Amino acid sequence: MATVRQRKRVSASEPGHQAPHTEKHAKQHVKGHSGTTASWILTQIILTTPALGLGLVTTFYVATLHENDLWFSSIKEVEREISFRTECGLYYSYYKQMLQAPSITQGITDLMYDNRTESMRTINILARMNVYQEVFLAVLYKSVPFWKYLEPVYFYIYALFGLQSVYVMALYVTSWLLSGTWVSGLLAALWYIVNRIDTTRVEFTIPLRENWALPFFAVQIAGITCFLKPNLTLCMERLSLLVVFVSTLLFSLTWQFNQFILLIQAIGLFILDCLDLVPTTKVTHLYLIQILSLLLVCVLQFVNTMILGSLILSFITAALIIKKVQKGLKHGHLLKRIWNLGFHVILVLGLTVLINKAVKKILHLQADEHIFKFIRAKLGFGSRDFDASLYLCEEPFRLLPFDTFQRLSDTLMLYPYVLALFILTIAATITVFHNLSSSNAKRNEKKDKKPYFLKPEIAYNLIHALLFGCLGLSTMRMKYLWTSHMCSFSSFGLLSVEVWGLVLKCFKVYTPHRTNVLRYSVSILLILCLIFKFWPRMTEELSELREFHDPDTVQLMNWIKSNTPKNAAFAGSMQLLAGVKLCTGRIITNHPHYEDKSLRDRTKQVYQVYAKRSPEDVHSILRSFGTDYMILEDSICYERRHGRGCRLRDLLDVDNGHIMDGPGENDPDLKPSLSPRFCEEIKRDLNSYTSYFTRVFKNKTFNVYRLAKTSGVK
Repeated sequence: MATVRQRKRVSASEPGHQAPHTEKHAKQHVKGHSGTTASWILTQIILTTPALGLGLVTTFYVATLHENDLWFSSIKEVEREISFRTECGLYYSYYKQMLQAPSITQGITDLMYDNRTESMRTINILARMNVYQEVFLAVLYKSVPFWKYLEPVYFYIYALFGLQSVYVMALYVTSWLLSGTWVSGLLAALWYIVNRIDTTRVEFTIPLRENWALPFFAVQIAGITCFLKPNLTLCMERLSLLVVFVSTLLFSLTWQFNQFILLIQAIGLFILDCLDLVPTTKVTHLYLIQILSLLLVCVLQFVNTMILGSLILSFITAALIIKKVQKGLKHGHLLKRIWNLGFHVILVLGLTVLINKAVKKILHLQADEHIFKFIRAKLGFGSRDFDASLYLCEEPFRLLPFDTFQRLSDTLMLYPYVLALFILTIAATITVFHNLSSSNAKRNEKKDKKPYFLKPEIAYNLIHALLFGCLGLSTMRMKYLWTSHMCSFSSFGLLSVEVWGLVLKCFKVYTPHRTNVLRYSVSILLILCLIFKFWPRMTEELSELREFHDPDTVQLMNWIKSNTPKNAAFAGSMQLLAGVKLCTGRIITNHPHYEDKSLRDRTKQVYQVYAKRSPEDVHSILRSFGTDYMILEDSICYERRHGRGCRLRDLLDVDNGHIMDGPGENDPDLKPSLSPRFCEEIKRDLNSYTSYFTRVFKNKTFNVYRLAKTSGVK
């Protein structure tokens, strides 16, 4: 088009050419171009409407399930708050705290100088935890009078359910960008809905950080997919980068595990860059966006050292330095290039480790060491200490169960996913071999002269599927990063011209017309099949009515509010104490947000109430944290949920060097304890215990003890 326009300008300047005719022709051209642009915009709006509709359906679906499961609109406020289990309750408590503050400024100040989340310690909640979303919602609720007609809890949960619409729309757009047809987006959205059990858990873990972050991550993937498309206009390229930046920033700001997810993404981009599957300049732009987003989050979190010492920053820094230093990486014959790439990878990884260790040593950083201990122990390269065992013994951190694949097969999503993954991996291998064999070091600038097997945006989504697939398979909690992307990738595979073309060429029956007929007919049949198969199931699911029922916990929370001082400090399990803080506002000793070394040490000390320790030891430990009341849970003391070796009392025994209870083998270095198990022995009301602890509350689940202020005095 640039050549044609240039010729028209030359022609208009030739002798004998009439200016009026040229002006009239230009006006007609502009008018036609404007009409085409308006038509294109209108078409895009119309084709995007199903995405919005399906997003709203998803929001309504999960909101109704939440209401039906708990009868949320009819239960008491304390029951609603108890329904936010474990760390969910802790995060929601800061939203509640902001609303109860006399002013927005005072609410933010209280978060910055919080002395109720960890007894005898003042911490900055905004620096330690990712709660800016709670602050934003609280400020919005207090600032806009319209929202006062909606209860604060509904404003909160509806905001999160509303993000599901954004999630579905992002998957729709990603699949559409990859396949070139909106039908693919429709199928991706439908698959997300019918695979709800495996794609989201928002309806029963509402305030969980991943429910805030994953919709933004899906938007980021859509933005990267658009950015990597070849032949973009400058305007579209900048718009795509803006979307990627904003979504990466919001994703990083709302989830404490952002650095590990972005690290996997950066490794994927690094692989694509090394294998010449995407343009190097675009990879560099994405690297810089990741760095800028993380540094901005670091500033917003008052210089969070965990981000500064993250592997992602060290890795990107190393990759950019080595790329600048190492010249001629993509020159020479095949073997030389393979050698150069291997050496390049070793240099980048080596420099990454050096930078990371140096930064952590300078900052004295230990906040994330439990995660690396967990990874090493999971891979079998390290010993299982208390923190690593605490993770490994929980089901969400184990391998993905096999029944997940049965459910994904039942929705007919697994088969096209595996097929697309297989075919595109072969195509990627061919493309990589071609790139490494080519003698042209500037092939990125001259791809129109070379065979082109795999588009950059497809290559990115392929590596995303592979890397996050491995993550989901290894750790069940992380499957939601994979299964949601699986929806858009499977639908793209089913409607991909590339995939169908390769399949038909294998059978020597390929024609463009036959490819289009097959991909659309199969996809439309599948969409109809999904609707007819799962609509009755969904309507039945939506008609099931349950009710929240946890009378023991409700009784405990009501007793605490009515019978203890407002500044009383409570010790107990992390999960229960999050609820104590939310429902009663009392001071707690520890909580489920585990990304702090001193808090992890404190939690292990508080948990000695379930170990074999003397009453003197337990009293001394708890009083060192300013504890006034101790809550013991029978479900932990007499735990049967986990097998031997994974019960909390077993982890404590091993950590203390004591022999575990019950039949079974023990490590030879474990010795019998001199003291009985504290949580069992205290119920006998012996003088050695009653001189330190006085029982003040009891029901079928909980026992609350008041601690003597000084040793041996009631």
